[in-house]
Amino acid sequence: MLSHGEPLTRDRVDVATLFAEHHLGLVRLALLMVGDQATAEDVVQEAFARTHAGRRRLRDPERTLTYIRSAVLNGSRSVLRRRAVAFRRAVPYEPSIWSAEHAVLLGEERREVLLALRGLPRRQREALTLRYYLDLSDLEIAETMGVGASTARSTIARGLAALARVLGEES
Repeated sequence: MLSHGEPLTRDRVDVATLFAEHHLGLVRLALLMVGDQATAEDVVQEAFARTHAGRRRLRDPERTLTYIRSAVLNGSRSVLRRRAVAFRRAVPYEPSIWSAEHAVLLGEERREVLLALRGLPRRQREALTLRYYLDLSDLEIAETMGVGASTARSTIARGLAALARVLGEES
């Protein structure tokens, strides 16, 4: 841990503080991507573990959170790829993430939005989640996704238009 006033240096990234401050939001991000709580927690834990192990190799310690967000998205993508391969080889039983308890707690309207969001292409889903769930700026979204700011903005616009079509709310 860093003491007050001690600057971050190349070999002193405070991963524990980042974990304490951002763990919950990153688990929520992963949950929206992968669809189940346990896997989402595993993805986030792995991202923090890898960051901690390689903290001395970070080029820019001030961008550690951006790096971790990217690692969570990449980890979620890997989970989804593995699921797709497993599904093509054999059709395993995978219970729906929407149990009766979740449906009651979330409410029908929110559930419809989340289901529509899951139906979007991966990049649109990620961009919308980063914008409206984590409340990131265009620049932060672009850095996290590894694209330009204008690409992030257009991806968000296309995602919103697609959600409006799916939910029947076109103007």
